[in-house]
Amino acid sequence: EVQLVESGGGLVQAGGSLRLSCVASGMSFEDHAIAWFRQVPGKDREGVASISKYAGRAYYADSVEGRFTISRDNSKNTVYLQMNDLKPEDTATYYCAAVEELIVILAIGWPSNYDYWGQGTQVTVST
Repeated sequence: EVQLVESGGGLVQAGGSLRLSCVASGMSFEDHAIAWFRQVPGKDREGVASISKYAGRAYYADSVEGRFTISRDNSKNTVYLQMNDLKPEDTATYYCAAVEELIVILAIGWPSNYDYWGQGTQVTVST
């Protein structure tokens, strides 16, 4: 059974930093592209960043470009999202998602592109 478990969320002041982790099990981690999405109540799930299995190619939403960094450690089956200079509008539940990367991904994509999801971790940024 595939499992994705997120951690690292919390409450932080604007301008602060958090690092989210997503640990995968039950899958060949190195064969999967991994993405982070976020969602606030009443809104669609939004792609934040993704990382390919191919040379760690990374893609970011415009709203987080330059502030967030996605990385992966295949030896630990883990993907990280380093979030710096956080803003109140970053407040959301953050989800990691995975899909077997049969062809190289060229963007974050849509939630429907991903087969596996974690349970989410809450990030709250106060003013």
